[in-house]
This record gives sequence, structure tokens and C-alpha cells, in this order.
Amino acid sequence: MKKYFTCVTIAGSDSGGGAGIQADLKTMSALGVYGMSAVTAVTAQNTCGVLGIQPVDAAMVEAQLDAVLSDIGADAVKTGMLCNRPIVEAVVGRLNRYRPRHLVIDPVMLSTSGHRLLDADAAEMLFSELCPQAAVVTPNIDEAAFWSGIKIEDVKGMYRAAEILLKKGCRNVLIKGGHLSGNTTTDLLFGEDVRPTEFSRTRIETVNTHGTGCTLSAAIAACLARGEMLPQAVALS
Repeated sequence: MKKYFTCVTIAGSDSGGGAGIQADLKTMSALGVYGMSAVTAVTAQNTCGVLGIQPVDAAMVEAQLDAVLSDIGADAVKTGMLCNRPIVEAVVGRLNRYRPRHLVIDPVMLSTSGHRLLDADAAEMLFSELCPQAAVVTPNIDEAAFWSGIKIEDVKGMYRAAEILLKKGCRNVLIKGGHLSGNTTTDLLFGEDVRPTEFSRTRIETVNTHGTGCTLSAAIAACLARGEMLPQAVALS
């Protein structure tokens, strides 16, 4: 019998299909991994922005996680939009119970259009409780600046931020440099389990950036579920 690698995404639903749960499941399927979900919020959004957000009750998030993790299980789990502290508490409790082998944290805080997707007190709990468990945390420049408390203007700043995040409890971080200016974009993988590695590419000029962070973190989680080591999982994503 063929074995399917499995991965759970804990995130919000995107009615436009370009980000969140929908993007995650498409990505996992494309990489040959069986994807499951725990929906944390229903959103009304499209390529222009977020029009409305309705968080799911934390007890229902717990029930979704119990349903899939107690039965099907997961080789990897990724988190995206977690909305508020009760949902973060629910996720922390269930991940502590089931202890997935690999955890990827995409610390989603703001939408591209500027909508806050994570309450401030929930952000602190996410960082203190979940990030130390994660195989990798994948902040963009703005998120890395928030967590580290420094301004990031170049790749040297990304290194400084990564060092601070490790001192504050992260094991490994992938800081995404797409928000910096220049013709080249660089992502930095830095941590306890890996050698510092820069992934640089010529910038693609496009307005179609909605959901890129979701897709990247889902791809990393899927590759980890398949058994890839972290540097290779990032490189393949």
C-alpha cells in the first residue's frame, strides 16, 4: 500500500483562493503530500485586499485538530493566521498534546493591504510558546523587525535580526527579504541546526504577490513531511 506523507495547516480561509488554507492545500497537493486543515478564521478577500474577517471559536479549532491529529496524524504542521489569544492557546495546547515531528511557523501579523491578522497579546504568546518548538519560523522583513526590535534595511540587518530571534528562543529562522529594495531578493536561513545560508534570486517584477508567504511556508512544511532536511526543504520551496 502506498504511504502518503501528511501535513496539517492551521490558518485562515481565503475566499479568493490565493492565500491561507486554500493556497496551503494546493501547495501540499502539488508536492505529493496529503493536506489537512484546521480553519482559524473565515475571511472575505480577493486580489485587492481583505474585506472582512470572522475568527472561528477556539473550541472549534481544538475540535478540528483533535479530529485530524488523533486519527490521520501529521508528519508536519504549519501555522498561518491565528487571529487572537484564545486560538493561539488552543493551538499551543493541541500541539503540546500531539507533538508533531515538524512544525513550521509563518507568523502572519498583517495582510498585504494592512489588515491586522494577529492581536498584540496573541503575538507575544505565539512567539514565546510556539516559536521555540518550530523547525523554522518564516517572518518577512516587517515581522522580523517587530520581533527583533530593530530596523532592517539590508541583508546585514537580516543577520542581526536573526541573531536576536535565536537569543529570544527561536531554533531556526528564515527571514524573507522580498520587502527590501533592489533588483535582487535574498532570503536568509539562520539557526541552531543549519549553517547560515542566503537564497538570492533576481527580483521578478509583478503585482501578484498575494499568498506568497503562505505558499512558501506550506511548501517547506510539505518537504519536511517528505523527509527532507531543513536546508533542502527551503531550497526546494
